[in-house]
Amino acid sequence: MAFRSSERRGTPSDLLVIGLGNPGSDYARSRHNVGAEVVERLAAVHHAKLKSGKERALTGDVTIAGTRVSLAFPTTFMNDSGVSARLLVRRYGIEDIAKVVVVHDELDLPPGIVRVKVGGGLAGHNGLRSIVQHLKTQDFVRVRIGVGKPPSKEQGAHHVLSKISKAERMLLDESVITATEAVEVIAEFGTDEAMRRYNTKSPT
Repeated sequence: MAFRSSERRGTPSDLLVIGLGNPGSDYARSRHNVGAEVVERLAAVHHAKLKSGKERALTGDVTIAGTRVSLAFPTTFMNDSGVSARLLVRRYGIEDIAKVVVVHDELDLPPGIVRVKVGGGLAGHNGLRSIVQHLKTQDFVRVRIGVGKPPSKEQGAHHVLSKISKAERMLLDESVITATEAVEVIAEFGTDEAMRRYNTKSPT
């Protein structure tokens, strides 16, 4: 799918990585913010500083194995992530939806598990729902970080925002590292290779 806009500035990016989460200290280190943590880690590892811009996101640019990668953490709050995603796609001249990677928490995977997929449903994730509404497609790449299921469907929002035990937080920290590496593999070798490497790992 192609996206075209006269609003783009400078050289187009080869890859746009959007890490989902909520801004502010109240939400930091919650299950819902693991996607944003991956973007922050990528910026740190590749020596970039995330800065606030007109796209309602913290953004930074890095090079991974010769690939120009733009990093973004929408500051719109999760439910309006698509507002920022649409502006980011325009800014960075993304014309192929396969070059958009969204990193997010996933209730359908247990803590400690990371999976890569292209397209698919929304699984009740409001950030993904907003992105699909604004980009008019579900076919972007997803790096899914397991955070486990809540006791009941009605407790989903509380689950992703509530405090986490030390043991689970350690698992999520490991997942953030793994997801960071998965994005690096996507940048260097492509999505198919990332799926081969990360989707064949069995839960331990």
